[in-house]
Amino acid sequence: MQGGRGSGRASTGQVRLWGRHAVEAALKNPDRSHRKLWATREGIDSLDGELPPGFPVEYADVQDLARLVARDAPHQGLVLECAPLEDLLLEDVFAQNGTGPLVFLDQVTDPHNVGAILRSAAAFDARAIVTQDRHAPPESGVVAKSASGALETIPWVRVVNLARALESAAEAGYWRIGLAGEAEATLAEALPAGPVAIVLGAEGEGMRQNIVAHCDALARLPISRNMESLNVSNAAAIALYALASR
Repeated sequence: MQGGRGSGRASTGQVRLWGRHAVEAALKNPDRSHRKLWATREGIDSLDGELPPGFPVEYADVQDLARLVARDAPHQGLVLECAPLEDLLLEDVFAQNGTGPLVFLDQVTDPHNVGAILRSAAAFDARAIVTQDRHAPPESGVVAKSASGALETIPWVRVVNLARALESAAEAGYWRIGLAGEAEATLAEALPAGPVAIVLGAEGEGMRQNIVAHCDALARLPISRNMESLNVSNAAAIALYALASR
């Protein structure tokens, strides 16, 4: 099997996805170009709907599939190799109708966290997530599995300069709120009536100073003093829920 056990590497220029939700969502995404599906017969049977006639499928057993994905990855009998999604511009997002929140991630590099944030963004109708090219994980099977299908539905905009992207969000009418544990106001107190861009920094380090300077307000989540902070994906989910329930 190409790539070797536990590598999770796809062919050059391709992305390898695994797990039922991630693979099923990618197969249903008309913007995806698919190369090949490796699957057990049980995995195929678990999919919602039929594969198109002539779709390239190679049946394999569970052990063979394990050699195609990251070590110990829960592939659920499905591994799909496909082209990465097309790059998006923030202007592309603004050109579409919608008032959902934006989620800016400043140096959040763990693919599990980014995937979980994509999932929450989909659950609470966020408009897009925005990350910096050099300080975010690439599109991958780990991100897709953690996103549970949301990688295919939530626009993921990668930018060269996150501060400049925040300026663009302000020009588009978004009030930019950075989540920071040291902030005096709670998120509920800081929320305006209009569109909001939530900004989250990496765990431990938080947002960089230049990113803080591009926020209109800082706010904290009212968590217990017994807990210093939350995982960034949990914080994103709570913030998005607060926005949805205004």
